[in-house]
Amino acid sequence: MLVCGPAIEALGLLPDGCAQTVVTSPPSWSLQDHEAGGQIGCDDALESYERGIVMAFDQVRRLLADDGTVWVNVVDSHTPGNHKYRAQDRKNRASATFVHPPALAELKPKNLIGVPWRLAFALQSAGWWLRSEVIWHKPNARPESLTDLPTTSHETVFLLSKSQNYYYDTAAVKGPNGRRLRTMWDINTEPHNKSDSGTDDHPSVMPKTLARRCIQITSRTGDIVLDPYAGSGTTLIAAQELGRNWAGIELNPAYVDLIQRRVALGAG
Repeated sequence: MLVCGPAIEALGLLPDGCAQTVVTSPPSWSLQDHEAGGQIGCDDALESYERGIVMAFDQVRRLLADDGTVWVNVVDSHTPGNHKYRAQDRKNRASATFVHPPALAELKPKNLIGVPWRLAFALQSAGWWLRSEVIWHKPNARPESLTDLPTTSHETVFLLSKSQNYYYDTAAVKGPNGRRLRTMWDINTEPHNKSDSGTDDHPSVMPKTLARRCIQITSRTGDIVLDPYAGSGTTLIAAQELGRNWAGIELNPAYVDLIQRRVALGAG
C-alpha cells in the first residue's frame, strides 16, 4: 500500500495495530528543499518541525502492534551560515538546494544543534520508550568543504518502542565474529543513478542494508512494515525482499512515482 499525501493525514487512513515495525527517515530540518507543498523541515521553525513529527508519531503509535517498534534516522545540522542555498555538487546530488538552518536565539553561530536528540527527547516526553541510540557509521563518507571541524561520517538511528516489552530478535542479525550486535553499525552509503525516465532519484537515500537490518531485527515474515516518510522507497523494497508486507506514505508525487518504479524493479 502506497499513499501520496501528508504523513499526519495519510496515517489516519490505516487501521489500529496494523504495523509491526516502522523504519523511517523524516525530512531533515533545514537541510534540503524537496519542493513539495506542505513539506516539513525546510522553512518551519525547529519547534514546529519537532511538533509535527511528534503529532505524526502519535498516529504511528495507534497503528503499531502492542509489541511494535520504530527505527527513526535523523540528521543533525549547525546554526547558521550567512547564505541559504549551496550550489549543486555533481559528485553528490544530495548537496543540491542545501538550506541552512535559521538562527536559534539560544545558540551562537556555528553551533551543532543536536536535532536528533532534541527530537528523541520530544518523542520520549510524548510517551515513547527511547530504547537505543545506534550510530550508523559511513566508511565511505565523502569529505566536506568545511575546514574547521572533522568530516561528518555518521548519522543517528533511534530505536523506540510502543510498550515496555516489544518484539526484538537478537539472533536475526549478528555483529562481527558472530557476536551480539553492537550500537555502532558500519554500513556504506549506496549510490543511485538517474532513473530511466530522466527524473533524479531522491537526494538522500537510506542504504537498503540499513533498512534490511532494522526490519529483520524487529519483525517477522508476513508482518507489515511502515514508512510514513517513504522518500525513495528503500524501506518498502527491503521489506518486500524479506517477505514482509509494507505500507508507505510520501508527500511528493514525483517521489511516489519513483517508489513505484523502484518497487516494480526491485531496485536497491
